Amino acid sequence: RGRLNTLVNVMEKKLEYIFAEFDDNVSEEVNELTGSGDVKYHKGYSSDLVTGSGHKMHLSLTFNPSHLEAVNPVVEGNVRAKQDRRGDVERKRIIPVVMHGDAAFAGQGLMHETLNLSQLEGYATGGTVHIIVNNQIGFTTNPRHSRSFLYSSDVVKMLNVPVLHINGDDPEAVLHATRLAVGFRQKFGTDIVLDMYCYRRLGHNEMDEPRFTQPLTYKLIEKLPSTRMVYRQRLADEGSISPEEADQLEADYRQKLDFALEVSRKERVKSVQDTLSGAWSGLERGRPSQIVQTVVDRDVLSRIGNAISTAPKGFNVHPRLIKLLEARGQMATGTAPIDWGCGELLAYGSLLYDGYNVRLSGQDISRGTFTHRHASLVDSETGADYIPLQHIREGQGIFKVHDSPLSEAGVLGFEFGFSLADPFCLTIWEAQFGDFANGAQVIIDQFISSSEVKWLRMSGLVLLLPHAFEGQGPEHSSARLERFLQMCADNNMQVCNVTNPKQFFHMMRRQMYRSFRKPL
Repeated sequence: RGRLNTLVNVMEKKLEYIFAEFDDNVSEEVNELTGSGDVKYHKGYSSDLVTGSGHKMHLSLTFNPSHLEAVNPVVEGNVRAKQDRRGDVERKRIIPVVMHGDAAFAGQGLMHETLNLSQLEGYATGGTVHIIVNNQIGFTTNPRHSRSFLYSSDVVKMLNVPVLHINGDDPEAVLHATRLAVGFRQKFGTDIVLDMYCYRRLGHNEMDEPRFTQPLTYKLIEKLPSTRMVYRQRLADEGSISPEEADQLEADYRQKLDFALEVSRKERVKSVQDTLSGAWSGLERGRPSQIVQTVVDRDVLSRIGNAISTAPKGFNVHPRLIKLLEARGQMATGTAPIDWGCGELLAYGSLLYDGYNVRLSGQDISRGTFTHRHASLVDSETGADYIPLQHIREGQGIFKVHDSPLSEAGVLGFEFGFSLADPFCLTIWEAQFGDFANGAQVIIDQFISSSEVKWLRMSGLVLLLPHAFEGQGPEHSSARLERFLQMCADNNMQVCNVTNPKQFFHMMRRQMYRSFRKPL
């Protein structure tokens, strides 16, 4: 299948390791801390390669579930975090490349959500190279039944970016188009699509019978020489290679495959887990019961309180917010009880003070759906923004707050991907109303609650689900905690019903100070 081809021929994963996985001959301890594993077609991989010109390049293939296109925003968030960590403000050093099926590209709404993120300040990655492996069929469904437009790539017209339609039977044309796509992305910083027209020689998998549903198509396919044979003949016709040399190349590769298979069956292949290296160095696998100190010195809280309760000279604060800022100043000095908004900002401020980064993302998150947060102030006269938490002290952590598009699955997937690449940034997604998490359930189920068990990939992502179970009828009462508790097996995530600001304060600090990461 295509995933194995990519792992071997692009990522350079060793053949013997792939064979050993299929024979279940990999020596890895499987328990509650190392995971249960996943099918071979879902697994990711990382490798360091040297290009033909001698440059080193790190490749990272993202783990993904069966749910089509769900991994797209995860890739984008992962790339954005890596760009931010490296100071890649032009977003040219790290490039997201996403491969799609034609039916999924046209049919999955998450594709639209992800495309919409591409030019937004808080989510842009400098352009994505999209490759549609266009088999002109979706499992057993013909295009006339699966889309209302001519090309599967027509979805991307919303961005007004180029689409290159290319013949998958012409490898040199594909190579030329790919170089053009990467060059375009690097120069203009936008997405670009390669729509590569192909066909499935076999069914959806190795055991499937495609003639049940596409008998005429497969009568034609049976008569077609394979891409390999087409290109072999072309090279022979132009004198680049002789038939004998072609035979030898094929024999050599088959010998390489046979040798790797033999090696994989002689002895157990040792699994190499690199999940706690790189950005994750210094962290470990741990239990949620670990206790850490989350107390903050009173003088530090006063300094943070001063920052979140004042605006620059000449900044026109909305009259109703002047009282809110004055009240927060009193709360931080202990002369008034701390409310939710103040407790939350003090938690973030204390982490920023200690050098951690904080990223807040979600619909209307700057102000907060219930007008309690006001993490960003807007000048009543000029419309200029001022973010108090960015002005606590010199050398503090970076604070970012981004009002997201009206998207749940796309944005939550993005933030999950971000959290995978930067474990020392408190990454938070807030549902505008708690039950709006329903629109992102595929991300919660397939990634957040299960990635550590399946792929040994930890995440410290925080989901805030405000209100939504307060007797407001069957609709807004659907974000029930028991729905999330059912996904907590194997200690893979935390569900907390927070009832006062001090609990929230210590919970957020604990999220970063423990020696491991768990979704919350």
